Amino acid sequence: MSTYQAATNAPPHQTNSNHCSIAATATALPPHTITRDDVKYYMGRVFDIPERRLEAMMSIVDNAQVHKRHSIFPIEYTVEPRALYQTNQEYIEHAVKLGQEAAEKCLQRANVRPDEVDLIITVSCTGFMIPSLDAHLINLMGFRSNVRRMPFTELGCAAGAMALGRAADFLKAHPGGNVLIIAVELPSLTFQRKDISQANLISSILFGDGAAAVLVTGRQVRGPKIMVSETYTFPDSLGAMGFDLRDSGFHILLAKDVPEMIGEKIRELVDGFLERHGKKFNDIKGWILHPGGARLLGNIEIALGLTKCQTQPSWDILSNVGNLSSATILFILQEWLEKRPLKPGDYALAAAFGPGFSAEFLLLQWT
Repeated sequence: MSTYQAATNAPPHQTNSNHCSIAATATALPPHTITRDDVKYYMGRVFDIPERRLEAMMSIVDNAQVHKRHSIFPIEYTVEPRALYQTNQEYIEHAVKLGQEAAEKCLQRANVRPDEVDLIITVSCTGFMIPSLDAHLINLMGFRSNVRRMPFTELGCAAGAMALGRAADFLKAHPGGNVLIIAVELPSLTFQRKDISQANLISSILFGDGAAAVLVTGRQVRGPKIMVSETYTFPDSLGAMGFDLRDSGFHILLAKDVPEMIGEKIRELVDGFLERHGKKFNDIKGWILHPGGARLLGNIEIALGLTKCQTQPSWDILSNVGNLSSATILFILQEWLEKRPLKPGDYALAAAFGPGFSAEFLLLQWT
């Protein structure tokens, strides 16, 4: 059975007839930066790898298209090993700080007070905290005591897109409500100095720290409407992506064939998704794509027949802040809203990929 056939065997989804619009977005970045030259300088000094492999990694650094990233700490401190307890305490402190900054900025842009928010969705996979981030922000920002809470932890890079879909689902049942999404990722805290696996070396090149927030509302506002969302989980793909938690902290798992796996399936997945909701490929005027890395984004472009001009916001985010895991798709969404706004009535497709291994798709319509 093909991927397309398997997907079409699922129950049909109904396009959201209620108002469900993206009213505002905001991002927050920590103060320190890691440049491509920094990576080259520290790669050979931090990792105990042979000279030939180091030369190969230098080539990967050049081709990764990540020119700079942000970090909560200076690189000199970031690369030093620390106990899991310490890094997790740092995660809690800075997740709250960055999450609050992004949330406050987003609510201000949407002209929405904290006590007008009906559901908070918090998203992160690079640390662990109970109570979750939303509970901390209720006390700090003045949300209602009966605000609904939905923390996402294990969805990785796909979680930002999935949060948009769950926000739309909530608003179908609560017309006129407001949902605040806050994605905070601090992958610099998962850095492993003694792990010389290819997955860890690649992650040290790609991932950056940052936070993003989105206010999704059931009110009639000017902003992209979330029409429908779907999830597709690749069969027998548990080992493709994830984290292995050890005494020394989070160790990334990343299969080398993930870009090829997505490239082989993406066209039939996109075609099937659009067909189930009465749309055709040529109806899509905006492509809001989580880049993952340069090779993955390039494979998607080839499979979908897209030019770099059509995906430039994804390349720009990858270049300027790197892969921010779940927050990446929200950064790219903001890039489209601010620099590449579509015409009223135009459709866009958003897609992100994460552990499971899964793909999340959203159909948006500009207003």
